[in-house]
Parts: sequence; structure tokens; C-alpha cells
Amino acid sequence: MLLDSIINIQGIRKIYLMGEEKIVALNHIDLQIPQGEICCLLGASGSGKSTLLNMMAGLEKPTKGSVEIKGHYIEKMNEAQLAKFRQKYIGFIFQSYNLIPSLTALENVCLPLVFQGIPKKKREVMAKEMLEAVGLGSRLKHKPNEMSGGQQQRVSIARAFVNRPTIIFADEPTGNLDTHTTVEILELMTSMAKKYNQTMVVVSHDTEIADYADRLIHMKDGEIISIEQKINGRNELIYEKAQ
Repeated sequence: MLLDSIINIQGIRKIYLMGEEKIVALNHIDLQIPQGEICCLLGASGSGKSTLLNMMAGLEKPTKGSVEIKGHYIEKMNEAQLAKFRQKYIGFIFQSYNLIPSLTALENVCLPLVFQGIPKKKREVMAKEMLEAVGLGSRLKHKPNEMSGGQQQRVSIARAFVNRPTIIFADEPTGNLDTHTTVEILELMTSMAKKYNQTMVVVSHDTEIADYADRLIHMKDGEIISIEQKINGRNELIYEKAQ
């Protein structure tokens, strides 16, 4: 176990029952993610990367094994405990943005602060500062349908970062974006995470992420098949599963 690891995954296994058939989605995953690392789970559809992210976020329970974050065992927590834990420590960025259509950009970004009980005036100042940081200072009162996909994802990023969470989980954050916007969003997310020393776990099938991540976890058929670490600006293979 890494001494400075903030996420510790031990022996995670996930099996789904489809009638009489057992589908192994994750097979004995061990992984430690240090504080401040930008870690990317890479793989084709069905590789298990999103399932692994869901385990870390407490959105799914493992069949076997444990996920420990900041001394909390995620699989042992009930929904009320998980909700409090996420409010305190976790930010989410989704492929489909998950913005509330009837709310403005400012109101969407304020939401995590509402749940934390921060007064209206203070949260609006914090949300405005964050929207300005992602280049949307002139779009505070725009609703999602008045913005491009890239702008909506910037709002989503501002919402994820507004309360300075310890960990950011990003599930295919550039999946709906063109190549140019993908690069912009990756640069924005990773630079903000580095600025605040936040841990970021990104699920992606897009190899563009390789330029921005500290570590690439390659997955296939529910297993980690290789790991690349960025060393002196280059991605170097540090682990490969025996064939």
C-alpha cells in the first residue's frame, strides 16, 4: 500500500447474475491512488473501467473486496452515510453534463453549496468565481439549452470543483465533445486539479487523456492488464499482467 494513497482498493470482485449466467465485471482488482494524482482508467466498452469508478464512488457494491477512502470503507456505508461522504469529499463530472435544465449556470454551480448549507450570498460569490475560472463569467444567467456542449461541460466542471472536494470522479467527461473541445476540457480539468492538489480519477476510452494523466490504468475484461506512469514527462510501462 502506498503511504500517501488516498484511495485503497483491495481484492475487488464484481459479479452480475444474468439469469443462470454469471458475468464477471471486475476480477480481483488491487489499486492504490495517491493524493493529488490524476489517474485515468482506460479501456474499451465493457472493460470494467466504469464499474470500478462506480465502486470507488459507492454507486455500486462489490461482490468481494474493499474500497477505502480517507479511512472510510465505502462498501460498508449506507445511502445516508454515502450521501454525506460525497458532499464532503467528492465531486462528479459526467459525460452527459447532468445539469438541471431549468436552472442557470450560476444556479447549477451553486447546488453542491446549497446541500452544504452555505448561505445564498456566499455561495453565489463562490459559484461566480468558479464560472469565471472556467471562462464562463459572461454566461452566469444562461440555461443549459442556451450553451454549447463544451460550455455545458465547463459548467459541470465548475460545479464539481466549487466546494474544493478532495477527489474528483470524471466518467467519460469528453465523450460528447469534438476533438478541439476535448483538449480544452482535459487541460481545464487537469490544471484545476493540480492547482488545488486534488485527486482525479478519469474514466475514458480516449487516448488524448494520456498527455494529461500521471498514471494510465489499462483495463480489459474486468482486469488491469498494464499500468503506465508519467516519469520525466514520458509515459513508461511499470506493470504488465503476465500472459
